[in-house]
Amino acid sequence: MRKNLWRNKNIKIFMEAGLAVLLVSVIGIYGVFSGPKAKGEDSEKHLLEMAEEENRSSRENADENSNANAGSGGTESTDSGNQAEEAASGQYPIMGSSSVTVEQMVDYFNSSGEDYPAQQLAQGGADSIETFCQMYYEEAEAEGVRAEVAFAQTMKETGWLQYGGDASIEQFNFAGIGTTGGGVPGNSYPDVRTGIRAQIQHLKAYATEDALKQACVDDRYEYVVKGSAPYVEWLGQQENPQGTGWATAENYGASIVAMIQQLNEM
Repeated sequence: MRKNLWRNKNIKIFMEAGLAVLLVSVIGIYGVFSGPKAKGEDSEKHLLEMAEEENRSSRENADENSNANAGSGGTESTDSGNQAEEAASGQYPIMGSSSVTVEQMVDYFNSSGEDYPAQQLAQGGADSIETFCQMYYEEAEAEGVRAEVAFAQTMKETGWLQYGGDASIEQFNFAGIGTTGGGVPGNSYPDVRTGIRAQIQHLKAYATEDALKQACVDDRYEYVVKGSAPYVEWLGQQENPQGTGWATAENYGASIVAMIQQLNEM
């Protein structure tokens, strides 16, 4: 009886030990599989989070670039649109970079066969046609007006600097500013450069609403409807959609454009 009890006790001990070993093994196996798996899950989650962050950053950068391109592209589109509109309309803009050089303006005047009035204009600071044309180029560039527009207008208004109308050459008024007809002589200026500057400022007043870059010397600047004639063709009142303009003569602006085309061919 005692021997059986001892044997049963030993069996129980062995069984408990075996269960303990089994339990340790199970825990170990679980640790092997579940531990790394849990760690793997954390790593995978971390990688996913990093990928999402990267995608988010890429989207934000793309949005920023898109906005930036839209901003700069907007200007280009506007400029392209304006150029296309000008090309489509066939009009000659008053504002912009000049298409001619000083030498071309000199050659254009000389092609007229008229003598440059050096004696009279020297008193105003322009003793040669070269000096006269240089002044036109500088003053036009300063205000963003195309030099060929102002110069061709002068040749038209003064009959190649020979005058003969209501204004006289001593007034240094090269575009008939203030000559309203009936013998009204119009405005006078102290020298050649001031007379040129007044004409260019008057052209700018018609062409745009932009402010002048230099001090205003045009006494009639304030009377112009700003931006009412952005194109040379619209300087003629009969061709201007608003009925305003520099002169009343028919095709006044178109005749200046024809002269500009000749000037460009010099």
